[in-house]
Amino acid sequence: MPTVSVGRDRLFAALGETYTKEEFEELCFKFGIELDDVTTEKAIIRKEKHLEEEQEAGDEDEEVIYKIDVAANRYDLLCLEGIARALRIFNEKEASPLYTVTNVSPESILKMHVKPETSLIRPFVVCAVLRGVAFDEARYNSFIDLQDKLHQNICRRRTLVAIGTHDLDTIQGPFSYEALPPQEINFVPLKQVKIFRADELLEYYKSDMKLKKFLHIIENSPVYPVIYDRNR
Repeated sequence: MPTVSVGRDRLFAALGETYTKEEFEELCFKFGIELDDVTTEKAIIRKEKHLEEEQEAGDEDEEVIYKIDVAANRYDLLCLEGIARALRIFNEKEASPLYTVTNVSPESILKMHVKPETSLIRPFVVCAVLRGVAFDEARYNSFIDLQDKLHQNICRRRTLVAIGTHDLDTIQGPFSYEALPPQEINFVPLKQVKIFRADELLEYYKSDMKLKKFLHIIENSPVYPVIYDRNR
């Protein structure tokens, strides 16, 4: 069962109700998930570093973290927002969401052109536009954490699917999905200011503890997948 770590106070705020530990355990049991552990960020770090469990100054002011076990097939429960919504619906404080398909005028539709060369490496691309989304730091971190969890399970550690998220205010359609030799791809990666060629970037990421384990997926391919906007 996947385990999701959420801030207790943020979770209770999203639920619109405060619970004791025992009350929340009972709610989880009734819904079909489990409160696995109650901890803090510092305690998690100490455990990862195999340090002794001893109280430090300021620990009592730290945010309490609930670690919740959820069902493996409930991808909607892999983040605080998903758990909160499901529990609100379970408690009859919110109706189940109803999704509708709207008619969009042809001139408003954003297009993604798929080049045939992508069949050599990753033949499919799926796109969606999310509007009216406002991020603060906590929501953004939760969003990225959800994306990482999806990468690890349903995406099979990115071997089946790699998810990318972009700010539509900073790019322009139409878009194109292409597969090019790495020497022909140049861009500035996240948190960098230098322009990298794709083959140079893979070499650079070999020292990145988080990303190096994914390099094998494409590094021996003659072409790398890339998405460009109107301005490439």
